Amino acid sequence: MSASVTLKQQIITESQKLGIDKIGFTTADDFEELRSSLEAQKAAGHTSGFEHPNIDERLNPTLIFDHPQSIIAIALAYPSRMKQQPKRTGLKRGQFARASWGDDYHHILREKMALLIDRVKDIVGEGNARFEPMVDTGQLIDVAVAHRAGLGFIGKNGLLITEEFGSFVYLGEMITDLKLEPDTPIPCQCGECTRCLDACPVQALLGDGRMNAQRCLSYQTQTKGLMADEFRPKIRNVIYGCDICQVACPFNRGKDFHLHQRMEPDVEKVRPELLPMLKLSNKQFNDRFGQMAGAWRGKKPLQRNAIIALVNLGDVSAVDDLLHVMSQDPRPMIRATAAYAVGRLSRSYETTSRAKVAEQYQKELVSGQEEAFLKEYRRALETIDALK
Repeated sequence: MSASVTLKQQIITESQKLGIDKIGFTTADDFEELRSSLEAQKAAGHTSGFEHPNIDERLNPTLIFDHPQSIIAIALAYPSRMKQQPKRTGLKRGQFARASWGDDYHHILREKMALLIDRVKDIVGEGNARFEPMVDTGQLIDVAVAHRAGLGFIGKNGLLITEEFGSFVYLGEMITDLKLEPDTPIPCQCGECTRCLDACPVQALLGDGRMNAQRCLSYQTQTKGLMADEFRPKIRNVIYGCDICQVACPFNRGKDFHLHQRMEPDVEKVRPELLPMLKLSNKQFNDRFGQMAGAWRGKKPLQRNAIIALVNLGDVSAVDDLLHVMSQDPRPMIRATAAYAVGRLSRSYETTSRAKVAEQYQKELVSGQEEAFLKEYRRALETIDALK
C-alpha cells in the first residue's frame, strides 16, 4: 500500500471521527467538459446570479489554488422530516424548505472541514500541506466535484444523489496540494424516471441535470423585488426554498437522518406563524431566524413571501393586518404586495378596505412610485370593485 493510499485512509478515518457522513477524493484536473453547458445556460438566461461569476475559475482549480493536486469532497446528511409538529394557535403558518432547517449549513460544513484540515496537518506535519475549503458560494461547482469524487450521481434535477442519504445532503470541498488516490464517479441511475420533472410546478428542470434557475421556486423565494404573478400561487405557503423535486424522487423514499444536532429543525422557526412575521423588526428577525440559511437575503423577501402565502392559504382574517402593512410599511415592494393580498383576500365588496387601498394608491401615485408597484393597487381596486 503506497503512502498516499495510507494517508487517504487516515483522512477517511479522521473524517468519520468528526461526524462527516461521506467523503470522497478526486484529482485537481479541470472541469472543462462543463464549459459549453455553463455558457449555454448563461446565454439562455438560466442562471440565478448567485453563482460565482467567473466561469474560468469555476472550472479550473489552478486559477484559485497554487499547484493543486487533489480535491476532497464531503457530505453531511440532513433531516427530511420533523419529529414534532408546531402547536395549533389559530394562525396560518408558512414553511422553510428542508435545506434551511437547523443552523446555517455553511457554518456547519466550514467548521467540519476546518477540523478535518487540522487533523490532516497533525498527520502530515504543519507546513506540509495546504488547503482551500469552500461551501456553496465558493468558486467550484459543489455537485460536479462531489460527483467526480464518487459521493453519488447527479440526478435529472441537478442534485447529487447518494446511496445512503438520497439528495438530502450538504456538500463542501477542499482543494489541497496533497496527492491522494481519486475515487470513481458514479453514473446517473435515474433511467427513464421523470418524477422530479413531472413534479416541478413551474417546469424549471430541463431533464438533463440542468435547470432554468430563474424559474426555480427556490430562486423565486430569494429575489428581493415583486414576485411575478406566475409564481405567486406556486409557492403555496413556502417562504424560503423549494424541495418539491426532492420529495418526488424515488431515491429519497424513506430517507430521514438525524445525525447532527445543529441540523435539527426548530418547529417554530421552520413552520412560523405568518402574520407575526410581518411585524418583526430587523433585530427581532435576526434574533429569531438569523442562524438559518434561509435568512441570508434578509427579512424583506421572507415577509413578501409570507404575504403571498397568506393569500394562497385564503386567510381572510389577515386583511386588517395587511391594510396596516400597506399603509405603514416603509418599503414600497412590501406595501404593494400587501395591496395585492388585500385584493385577493376580499370576499365581498367592502367600502372601508376599498377606500384604504384607493387612498394609499393616491399617495403612491403622487410620490412618483414605480409603475410595477402602482399596478398592484389598481388590480386590487379592480378585484374589489368586481365584488359589487
